[in-house]
Amino acid sequence: MTLTTPPPVEAAAPTTAAAKIFNHPRNAWYVAAWDHEVTTKKPLARTVAGVPLALWRNTEGRAVALADACWHRLAPLSKGKILGDELQCPYHGLRYNSTGRCTGMPAQETINPSAMVPAYPVVERYRYVWVWVGEPDLADPAAVPDMHQMDDPAWAGDGETIHADCNYQLVLDNLMDLTHEEFVHASSIGQEELSEAEFDVVHEGNTVTVTRWMRDIDAPPFWLKNMRDKFPGFEGKVDRWQIIRFEAPSTICIDVGVAKAGTGAPEGDRSQGVNGYVMNTITPETHRSCHYFWAFMRNYRLDSQTITTQLRQSVHGVFAEDEDMLRAQQSAIDANPEHEFYSLNIDTGGMWVRRILERMLAAEGRPSAAPAVGRGA
Repeated sequence: MTLTTPPPVEAAAPTTAAAKIFNHPRNAWYVAAWDHEVTTKKPLARTVAGVPLALWRNTEGRAVALADACWHRLAPLSKGKILGDELQCPYHGLRYNSTGRCTGMPAQETINPSAMVPAYPVVERYRYVWVWVGEPDLADPAAVPDMHQMDDPAWAGDGETIHADCNYQLVLDNLMDLTHEEFVHASSIGQEELSEAEFDVVHEGNTVTVTRWMRDIDAPPFWLKNMRDKFPGFEGKVDRWQIIRFEAPSTICIDVGVAKAGTGAPEGDRSQGVNGYVMNTITPETHRSCHYFWAFMRNYRLDSQTITTQLRQSVHGVFAEDEDMLRAQQSAIDANPEHEFYSLNIDTGGMWVRRILERMLAAEGRPSAAPAVGRGA
């Protein structure tokens, strides 16, 4: 475990040309869908790390992920029908079981032994369906990133999915440095203390943690509302925290909250405050698009659906502002491919994330830079 002290601003150096769109590892677990999206009624089409998938459930209720292209003429299986434990091609009626083996061909009794499509390892955990599109022998369920707050009875909340028109690395950069809240989210969660507060960065294995505390400050509107949900009529200063934890390849869980100033939150006593977790896991689709799954979980007023809905709507609004910025950033990158990116102190956590991803890509023998537009996944 290594604690990183942010370098002085004058030590910052160019990191990479804007044209270097980041590639995505494939030997990793990615969320393909919320568990409720995958059903026994109709297959779901979803592209994960450049691999088109058809997702469905068999009669046992088990989620299945097959390549979304029929062996015969590459028709998309996601447009087909679920027939019990088989998925039927919409074009010529070939049927496939959950292992991808063809079990029936129209107008003939003999089945070509080579007739099959790839089937991908699937794990259901934390209200999500996770898929591994890399080497199947390496797919260890224990390597699914920790998002236990999603289904822990001590936490309540809900979330949504954003289809973001940008490279997944831009979302990771956004989440690893929350000082942008001061400028992008000024009306809800932003405040100038975000940029003024010191922070620590710890990196260990495939994780990076950025910790920031802001003591004896005014609560921004979002957090003042949450404090009053738990402590009606609350007034006064608060201690605020943001503890951002990245787990490779693209899951970021952020421990956030505020507590009445001086009541011991920095030392571990959060009883006089409100605590939430912003759960984020980002699945590359193409090199310029991704599926951004998020939820906001809380550990107070667990029985209040009103608060759950209000929080989901509030965070939806905040993330819509991020989505607009990320889309504009991707457009600017495409328009200025030779521009050199520079790193500031606030980018320390994101830079360690990039190093971990580069290491994963190197282990797969894949370049860290993605191919040019239109040249594959």
